[in-house]
Amino acid sequence: MPPLPTSRFAWLCASAAVVALGAAAAWRWRHRRGGRRELVQVGTVSGLVIYPVKSCRGLPLERAEVTELGVQSGDLRDRFWLVTKEDGHMVTARQESRLVLVSVNCKNGHLILNAPEMTELAVPVKVPEKNPVKNCRVFGLDIQGQDCGDEVAHWFTTFLKSEPYRLMHYETDMAPRKCEKIMMPFRPKDEVAYSDCGPLLIISEASMEDLNTRLEKKIDLRYFRPNITVSGCDAYEEDTWGKIIIGDVEMKEVIACGRCILTTVDPDTGIIDRKEPLETLKRYRMCDPAEKHIHKSAPLFGSFFGIDKTGTIKVGDPVYKVIEC
Repeated sequence: MPPLPTSRFAWLCASAAVVALGAAAAWRWRHRRGGRRELVQVGTVSGLVIYPVKSCRGLPLERAEVTELGVQSGDLRDRFWLVTKEDGHMVTARQESRLVLVSVNCKNGHLILNAPEMTELAVPVKVPEKNPVKNCRVFGLDIQGQDCGDEVAHWFTTFLKSEPYRLMHYETDMAPRKCEKIMMPFRPKDEVAYSDCGPLLIISEASMEDLNTRLEKKIDLRYFRPNITVSGCDAYEEDTWGKIIIGDVEMKEVIACGRCILTTVDPDTGIIDRKEPLETLKRYRMCDPAEKHIHKSAPLFGSFFGIDKTGTIKVGDPVYKVIEC
């Protein structure tokens, strides 16, 4: 057999090294802590999205850090900014559906806001220390936020054309909300800033495809605002994974996500329908009667995960289910 060309030989060596590293990592997982764990690939990460300002547009990512409080990318952290009324009560697309039209990015230490017929606004990520810290009310629980100033408050008030609003920022030295106080069965260590109730929301592409077979008007995952999208698995399989590993991040499925009226807001127009996809989901995705005290009348779509080990994930990463042996 003639010798391989140098480039092809190098490629094969690199491929072998990747396989060896993967095998070594799997061996370490299987044998750590004196026990045995099997890792079974159940899918592949096909999408990552961060939502810096609650209810505003998400920002797709190729790579992200996962902290105890959720996704982070540079200066942006998931749901660390919150629009409120002047009395501190949160404002989301449930009340102001046009919030979904506000796009968010980050540049040179500034949160960049854009919206239809509005001038772009740059807001410092690091809020001036002189700005007041106020109590915010998020789903019945108090949590602090630092006021981002009058200019951005006027910007949101002008765009939404309603009562005066403020923009608040969660600082990392503030006390987070305990997920178990929002909804059981979250664990004592599960915490969030302004997210609804869990650090990470995962939905599979197959679940979205299955729902679309039942809808007259097709929609996409923007209606459901997941942080992680997974391909290569069956519909609703994400509800059954238990503990999973993505990259060097460990997470545990805690509870399915009960869906609300926000899922009926069109992300392209900001118009709230109040019917679909909720009515269709209610025909086949209601909870077990034993869990009705948790989900009440909300249909289930996607699953919340708590964080057991922080780290980095990226699009293309395999998703492994952990099986204790």
